[in-house]
Amino acid sequence: MMVPLVLLVLGGLVAAMAPRLLTRSDWPDREPVVALWVWQCAVAAVLLCCALAMALSAAAAWEAVRGHVFAPAPRGVVEAYGLASYRPWAAPLAVVLGFGAVWTAAMLTREVRLARARRRRRRTDLLVRAPQLPGEVPGADRLVVLEGERPDAWWLRGGTVPQLVVTTGALRRLSDSQLDAVLAHEQGHARARHDWLLHCSSALATGFPQVPVFAAFRDQVHHLVELAADDAASRRFGRMTTALALVELNEDRGVFGPCPAQLSQVPGRVDRLLAAAPRLTAARRLRLTAVAALVPAVPLLVTFVPGLSALG
Repeated sequence: MMVPLVLLVLGGLVAAMAPRLLTRSDWPDREPVVALWVWQCAVAAVLLCCALAMALSAAAAWEAVRGHVFAPAPRGVVEAYGLASYRPWAAPLAVVLGFGAVWTAAMLTREVRLARARRRRRRTDLLVRAPQLPGEVPGADRLVVLEGERPDAWWLRGGTVPQLVVTTGALRRLSDSQLDAVLAHEQGHARARHDWLLHCSSALATGFPQVPVFAAFRDQVHHLVELAADDAASRRFGRMTTALALVELNEDRGVFGPCPAQLSQVPGRVDRLLAAAPRLTAARRLRLTAVAALVPAVPLLVTFVPGLSALG
């Protein structure tokens, strides 16, 4: 059996079906955490298919690689994969997939470096606008207040202590409970490490713009992490309080009329909080989580079946 080709076909099927199934369903907005898990499993399955196909192709093309891939395996296991049958095209396939792996790593490294550079610039700008007083410990305060008429709030990572930065305009607009909801929203991002999800999805979409599943992954991650953080805040301070905090922070930006694409999701987030659609049952959430976890296991099963059959 030409396992590398089967893996590539399987990866193509997952890449084609996952965006259609997830974007056409209505449950992801009700369960953003589960939806993020399903998306991660689908993308991991696609990447795993490519990685395993690369390893087997390289093993068929080069003896040195074969010795590492099949080092502890008996001769019968190696013969079960029929490496000689696809040796003529194994080397080009392994090179193409290897280049894709290197390019993915390069894009992820680039994305992380750009994010760190943005954080350094924002922290430097914060020190200019809110200089430290003599004897003040850097990053000691979790909340930093900046003078500014525009209501705004953001979570600033990268220092010794992550800080929530709010403007005086936001303090004038937000009540105490709304400010707490904003803080809980940003803490939800930090606890779930949504920044890494954003980096990975952006790196894949930037590195492979012609692959629709990666572009859909990036768009959905940017949408779902905000919904997940909204839920984290609403569980502690209520849906109404969280929705009002969103309205107060964004009302002057024109997002509740004709608005830029990057801000157009705010009205939908507010409507979602106010509508309070019922969550999925615990049993269905568990089923979705379990089924998604099995998706990356399928490429492993396809890869190891010939060897296990030979051993059996």
